[in-house]
Amino acid sequence: MVLALAAATLMISSRALAFELGSPAQMSAAATVQGTIRDAAGKPVTAATVLLEEKGSSKNVETRTDAAGVFVLSTEHAGTYTVRAKKSGWRDAVLDSIVLSPGDRRHVDLLLLTLPSENPDSSASPPSAKAPPGAMEFNDEPNFTVAGVTDWSNLGLHGSAASSRTSESLAKEALTLKSSAPETAGAGNWGKQYEMALAYKAKGDFAGAREKVQKALAIADDSDGHRLLGEIDERLNEPLEAVREYEKAVRMDPSEQNYFEWGTELLLHRAAEPAVEVFTKGSSAHPNSARMLTGLGAALYSDGSWDEAARRLCEASDLEPADPTPYLFLGKIEKTASAPLPCSEQKLARFAQEQPGNALANYYYAISIWKSEKGSGNLAGIKQAEALLEKAVAIDPKLDEAYLQLGIVRFARGDFEYAIRDYKKAIEINPQLGEAHRQLGLAYRRTGEMVKAQEEFQAYEQAEKTEAAEIERQRRELRQFLIILKDPPATTPPR
Repeated sequence: MVLALAAATLMISSRALAFELGSPAQMSAAATVQGTIRDAAGKPVTAATVLLEEKGSSKNVETRTDAAGVFVLSTEHAGTYTVRAKKSGWRDAVLDSIVLSPGDRRHVDLLLLTLPSENPDSSASPPSAKAPPGAMEFNDEPNFTVAGVTDWSNLGLHGSAASSRTSESLAKEALTLKSSAPETAGAGNWGKQYEMALAYKAKGDFAGAREKVQKALAIADDSDGHRLLGEIDERLNEPLEAVREYEKAVRMDPSEQNYFEWGTELLLHRAAEPAVEVFTKGSSAHPNSARMLTGLGAALYSDGSWDEAARRLCEASDLEPADPTPYLFLGKIEKTASAPLPCSEQKLARFAQEQPGNALANYYYAISIWKSEKGSGNLAGIKQAEALLEKAVAIDPKLDEAYLQLGIVRFARGDFEYAIRDYKKAIEINPQLGEAHRQLGLAYRRTGEMVKAQEEFQAYEQAEKTEAAEIERQRRELRQFLIILKDPPATTPPR
């Protein structure tokens, strides 16, 4: 079966890493690519050949991985490169179109998969395909492989900058839906090792906790232990190891919790399409799980399927009408979408009706009404949206976004004095709310106050720059999965 990389082009961000590269002059001039080659079990592959191939040139830089599977490549030439890892008996791993400039530092971890007919000559052994005794068989094999991790790029983020930020926000909020129940996993089998692992984890010694869990798993291998090890690996900023542990947990026990942990790990590291697959399978196996559908909605949104995302979130809200989470996710994507989403207004109306004291319930319902009524001439609908927004800020006077939307509604009907007041209130609450500065500038320009308008436009540009810098900083801290797809994906996931 032909393996296709999910991405043809990756432009990987600079990352400050400390390497032994020789003299200071060499360090400043050379661009460096460093990383680790592992097998499907997460073990290092030793003595693998790694090439740095410059496009349009026959000159390649070559090295081999050490006992820890680590490689370092450097070049003094700016250009576009391919990183290729190879070893006899293994399928090549290729990362294409890395743009390097002098002084750049890139970090790339890659996965080598064994060829079916070969027995690889390596200290790293491929994992057994046979499930452990008593484990539930995982016959429905995933259609993807997490081939490695790299520094952040905007690859795989669909739509505008605003929708990309919403995707990232939903991924982080999905993590908060993980079970908060006391940890009892493996306690019966592990005894003291388990207690010590949790004690190390509680005090922040994740390396110590991982060691204890690994020792415990060597005695009694179970899905709870692999799930805990996945959490610890993520805390140690080793997401490739973490996602492998979560997958092992599902293979041993396809529980709702294990599926959800695996899906959120993929979503967090911008593997939207695999996350859709995992959440879809998890929802089929656990059809009464509202949080599984919520995770699926977040993954579909990140994958660019906004209407399908809305439908799954609406279904989640039907499963647990009193839970605000599906509505809040739905409201976030409704706010970003250019057109009203299917079922959104109806469900957000229920949210506001059943939780009238929730400021966000009123705010998001107002957003859905405004989107469907603006430009229609239906004054009753616009008045209803305005009333909901006024109610939202009365409940939460610090809800800057609601004041901003109030200004937008009033500006649209020509009430510039009240619109300016609302924009100012939003800025008073949050001076970094760039859109409020932009809208205030437009209002001042409409009323002929050109100096004030220019000041607000400048404030908008500065706020946007500050926000972009902070978002970039956060993105650089979170690494991105490299995905290999086994088959062309279906256009629409099963309901």
